[in-house]
Amino acid sequence: MYGDFRQRSFAPVNVGEELDLKIEAVGEKGDGIAKIKGFVIFVPNTKEGDEVRIRITKVFKKVGFGEVIGQGSPAEGSSEEEPKKKEKKAKKEKAEEEVQEEGTEEKAQEEPAETEENVEESEEF
Repeated sequence: MYGDFRQRSFAPVNVGEELDLKIEAVGEKGDGIAKIKGFVIFVPNTKEGDEVRIRITKVFKKVGFGEVIGQGSPAEGSSEEEPKKKEKKAKKEKAEEEVQEEGTEEKAQEEPAETEENVEESEEF
């Protein structure tokens, strides 16, 4: 009666439903993996990063399967978030490049230039 504490999961999708998804990863057998509210959907013949329109073909307790029926369109919220992510990534890359450039400039300043005197001193050893 009170001892059954197993978590029940209900699939947020139904067979025949059509959805636009982004493939987040690739499984061991090569199927693309997407998630809807934490619910895993396997989609054959896709790769990570693909945005596809799928039709749900099977639904089990913890996972579902879908087939690609076309090219997906970006989700409503992602169109605004995507440019922000790209801008943030570009700023981060620029900052990393500046740090690398500063490091090479400092290194060049620390190391004495090869002059005739330095070359002559090293040849004596």
